[in-house]
Amino acid sequence: MYIRPIQKEDLDSLYQLAKNSGVGVTSLPDSKQKMEAKLSQAVASFNKSIPESERIYLFALVEPASQKIAGICALEASIGHEDIWYNYHVGKTVHSSREISVHKITETLYLSNDLTGCSEIATLFLMPDYRKDQNGQLLSRSRYMFLAEFQELFNEQIIAEMRGYSDDNGRSPFWDSLGKHFFHMEFSDADYLTGLGNKVFIAELMPKFPIYVPMLSPAAQASIGKVHPQTEPALAMLKSEGFEPNNYIDIFDGGPTVSVKVKNIRAVRESEIYNVTRSEEAPATDLTDKYGLLLVSNRKFDDFRVLLANKSALNGNSIVLTPEQTEQLQLNEGDTVRAVSLRP
Repeated sequence: MYIRPIQKEDLDSLYQLAKNSGVGVTSLPDSKQKMEAKLSQAVASFNKSIPESERIYLFALVEPASQKIAGICALEASIGHEDIWYNYHVGKTVHSSREISVHKITETLYLSNDLTGCSEIATLFLMPDYRKDQNGQLLSRSRYMFLAEFQELFNEQIIAEMRGYSDDNGRSPFWDSLGKHFFHMEFSDADYLTGLGNKVFIAELMPKFPIYVPMLSPAAQASIGKVHPQTEPALAMLKSEGFEPNNYIDIFDGGPTVSVKVKNIRAVRESEIYNVTRSEEAPATDLTDKYGLLLVSNRKFDDFRVLLANKSALNGNSIVLTPEQTEQLQLNEGDTVRAVSLRP
């Protein structure tokens, strides 16, 4: 399996991924028109034909034998310019009276656009049949190799929004206790509208005054900053790279936002440059040895590629790759790659 930029010919595959992603993945709406627009924006980004702040870099996980697209991930250069970016900031209000000996700290939620301009790790989805053989790790962490190579294209601060908690029936206690009172629609409907880019209704209908958390239901309070059970592995992966919660949550499901400075991401910080040696004797990639694997990228922009190789392929300042690997990376003998351990 290898990573490459999305291409114009990938629309049908991209739409199929969107149809399979389900509620909660707002960046993959079940709309072919919207997915075509996203694809066009990504292609223009790799062609450098749109301003840097408008770029979204979409990457596909490809099965070499069939050329089937098994997953998708993205990097957004700068959020909140074309569409307004909303979060709740989790803060505190203090009420104090010495006369009656009361000092009360109350958690509050403020509607915020504070994260405007940040870069974003976004749009991660892997088809269920491919959730094995380190594919999820490759798909998610491959983006750090692009960040490491082209840091100048991104804000120094990068965020990731995590899917918030909902039960087995898809109900969000945070939405039911808060958003539903202002929007008079089901969580899935609001989620769908947001994915389509219809965000004006948020500004028109959301309260502009602080929300006092104790006024929410106990279930809603417990869900603030809590991720969906299926999202827990993704959150753990981000934390292993240096991301941490930053007191911002999603306005619909209460899911946490995590952030880090790009230069402090583990894979960015630890990645190194190696010269390529092509050999039939290069070690085969052992996908069962999860701590013995490397992310290897070809350092190219518009034809960016990433795959997995064994750490035993390293030899001083060189890396020994098979002809198949160099072909997938579109490299020749003597070219250079960027490589880093797949896991910390």
